[in-house]
Amino acid sequence: MYLLDANVFIEAKNQYYRPNSFPRFWQWLDLAQTKGQLASIQMIQEELLKGGDELSDWARERENAGWFLQIDDNKTQLAYTTIADWVMGQPFRDEAKAYFLNGADVWLIAKALTMKAAVATLEVLVPQGSTKPKIPNVCRQFDIPYLNTFDLIQRLGVQF
Repeated sequence: MYLLDANVFIEAKNQYYRPNSFPRFWQWLDLAQTKGQLASIQMIQEELLKGGDELSDWARERENAGWFLQIDDNKTQLAYTTIADWVMGQPFRDEAKAYFLNGADVWLIAKALTMKAAVATLEVLVPQGSTKPKIPNVCRQFDIPYLNTFDLIQRLGVQF
């Protein structure tokens, strides 16, 4: 199972898989989701809905399709606490810690930890000493696999 970060959807829409030009990418997302290969979380859906564009329409149409998982279960809540404790103990800037802990990224990682899932994101690993927590660095700390959209497509053997 792969849990998708908001930037996977947003960059695909804005850059390399625009829905009008690459409808098969979006069809593949839905097919992979129905096969249990892909999902995301409700907080990511909330981010997508704020766009007021075709991506927000796409997310709204999938509201009850199992795409966006709940995060209010006990396991995810406990995982969030563990991750938050680690983030707070790091030398990140205080405002960066607060931003990270109030956003969807930490919840996506917490859900991945509880599901033994990988995280698909376009964020990249930053060097030790960075002032901001990034998904790949937090995933690495908790032994959660992560990859970008292109590696995800290759790993699942997708061809368009």
